[in-house]
Amino acid sequence: MLLKDEVQLLRNIPYFKQVDPCKLKLLAFASQRATYSAGDMLFQQGDSGDAAYVILSGKVHLVTNTPDGEAMVGEAESQSIIGEMSLLCNRPRRMSARAITNVEVLRIAKDCLGKVMADSPRMSMEFSRALAERLRATTSELDTIRNRQLSLVE
Repeated sequence: MLLKDEVQLLRNIPYFKQVDPCKLKLLAFASQRATYSAGDMLFQQGDSGDAAYVILSGKVHLVTNTPDGEAMVGEAESQSIIGEMSLLCNRPRRMSARAITNVEVLRIAKDCLGKVMADSPRMSMEFSRALAERLRATTSELDTIRNRQLSLVE
């Protein structure tokens, strides 16, 4: 894949839609391509957040360990980003990511993303907006689950 193709792929991700193309080119250039086979772990719950992963192709399950065993909390596929929360919060990863098909990613190191964000207030704002939207959607899903549970009790 050419650098211009990677820039276009980044532009299709909500976090990067409004970011200056020069910043996206820098981000794409400084990132690393990685491939994973079905069953491989991209990262594990509890690991430090050292990179975010832009999925170029394939599908990933996001799982968490619970007292009752492993629970799937989501899926991610092409044109999505995973692992960014632990970078921004500077906290250990809250879930693991396992390839369920062959997966190709663009791995964006924490320091690279931080430098580009520091130089681009627009990118920082887009990240904040996208994270706020994800939080809103998650809260809405949790409310739906809670309401279902309450209706079962009644």
